[in-house]
Amino acid sequence: MIHSGSTASRFLLYVRSMLSWLTCALLGFAPLAAQAQTSSLSGPLVLYTSQPERDVKETLAAFNKRYPNVKVEVFRSGTTEVINRLRTEIVAGAPRPDVLLIADSVSMEALKGDGRLMRMRNLDTTGIPAAFFDPQRTYVGTKLITTGIVYNSKSSFKPASWADLLNPALKGHIVMPSPLYSGAAAITVSTWSKAPELGWKFIEGLKANNAVAVQGNGAVLQQVASGEKSVGILVDFMALNAKAKGSPVEFVIPREGLTFVTEPVAILNTAKNVASAEAFVNFLVSREGQEFSTTLGYLPLASNVPPPKGYPAGKSFRFMKIDADDILKTAEDDKKRFSTIFGG
Repeated sequence: MIHSGSTASRFLLYVRSMLSWLTCALLGFAPLAAQAQTSSLSGPLVLYTSQPERDVKETLAAFNKRYPNVKVEVFRSGTTEVINRLRTEIVAGAPRPDVLLIADSVSMEALKGDGRLMRMRNLDTTGIPAAFFDPQRTYVGTKLITTGIVYNSKSSFKPASWADLLNPALKGHIVMPSPLYSGAAAITVSTWSKAPELGWKFIEGLKANNAVAVQGNGAVLQQVASGEKSVGILVDFMALNAKAKGSPVEFVIPREGLTFVTEPVAILNTAKNVASAEAFVNFLVSREGQEFSTTLGYLPLASNVPPPKGYPAGKSFRFMKIDADDILKTAEDDKKRFSTIFGG
């Protein structure tokens, strides 16, 4: 009996030691394995993006904390210029980027239709609503960027709707980003043009009210914040970040609704560093990446990540109807028509 008890005791000790070993493996060795995988990623990664310069630098710094051996080369400009450069390279048979991070899904749909985007089989979309990524997983949204109205808080006129921008009191005091440069602005113009309550009559009315179109959203913010213009059409995060830092600007959700883009990211099917490209995409859509985006003032797409401080309550957001497929059909014609109206 004593011998049998000793055997049982030794067996129990063995089981406990095995359980202890397995616990260590799960809690200790798994992170080490993940660390080894992280450190194994290396080499050059070429990114073409329309993100603001500060945001690109901070995003890459956050990415490189996890993947220090991936050296990212960046070309940054407005979405239209980024796409034009990429298409020129495609025609020449030498597309350079591994990863494309631009303003809108319409541009991605065009590239997808041309067979230029890789299907991301290792994409982890946990937490990202299906509405924000391509069903074939050739691109995925990374954040929600809305476009509304910004005005200088010292202005006597405080618009509450898109239609208010046609008020004669604002003649010569309106600035907007050009859709010939900004992808978000291109979506806004196309959305206006298809809205029954606005249409091309509204866009022509903006020009008649002496609105000016500048190269990008940054120039809009600068002119409104300085008081050079009273009112602007601007992406939310620029206005809200500026206000938080003390700039005299207010952001308005128009009665007709906001326009929006999701700043999608994709990997080209000609990518040379696919492993690092996949790691970059997965970082952006991970909980860590979504939480990081809020530090830059962006609305996360992940439903379990809270928005940045100071943002309007979620229930106050109103959106205009946006049909990416419909906009894709008319996007180039819309830009040409806008250029004819605004002269350039």
